[in-house]
Amino acid sequence: MKHLLDMLYPRNCIGCSISAPEAFRYICWDCWADTLHVEPPFCDCCGDPVAGAVDHDFICFACAAERPAFDAARSAARYDGVVGEALRMLKYENALWVAPDMAVILQNCLKAEFAGCEFDLVVPVPLHHVRRRERGFNQSAVLARELGRRIECQSRPGALRRIRPTTTQTHLTASQRLSNVKNAFQCRKEKDLVGQRVLLLDDVMTTGATVNACAKALKHGGASSVHVLTVARG
Repeated sequence: MKHLLDMLYPRNCIGCSISAPEAFRYICWDCWADTLHVEPPFCDCCGDPVAGAVDHDFICFACAAERPAFDAARSAARYDGVVGEALRMLKYENALWVAPDMAVILQNCLKAEFAGCEFDLVVPVPLHHVRRRERGFNQSAVLARELGRRIECQSRPGALRRIRPTTTQTHLTASQRLSNVKNAFQCRKEKDLVGQRVLLLDDVMTTGATVNACAKALKHGGASSVHVLTVARG
């Protein structure tokens, strides 16, 4: 059936356009091998990679100065190469067909980094309803649904809502990002989150301001733990 579908609807690698890649549905082995994976050493809390040799667990300066609301955050790859291209296509070109490949990447990262953790809910970072209506979908919710199916964990896109619109974080400084998303999120039904172990999911993490604001809202709503997982690190 797969061969028949490939004949009718040819697949090409997002990165190099090779036909019918085998590593994923739309990413070939060579492009995946060239991807900059997020590997140790990195901050034990936020997962931000550090240059140089570090042979022990450590907390970065930012997390030491003010501990984030989330328990830990991890990302699979750098926002570069074929992964960055796939996420941009998903977000800005409605390329929903790349979501299963991104879910595989998320699942592998989850197994490697949060192997000892159990989760009750997968909660995506929400879009404001105006942005959601303009785009037609929330890419993080799409990824959360795909990952939830794979790990047999309930996806709850309605657990959080963005109560005020925020400007894009892309060109903001770290302090501006914090101010931009401060008090921007709220739990819809707090009683549904009491005691729940939440896996908070987003496509890209840069400074962590957005996921930290979401984690604060989830903890305020009664979540017992919040771990963050993203496809890429900006």
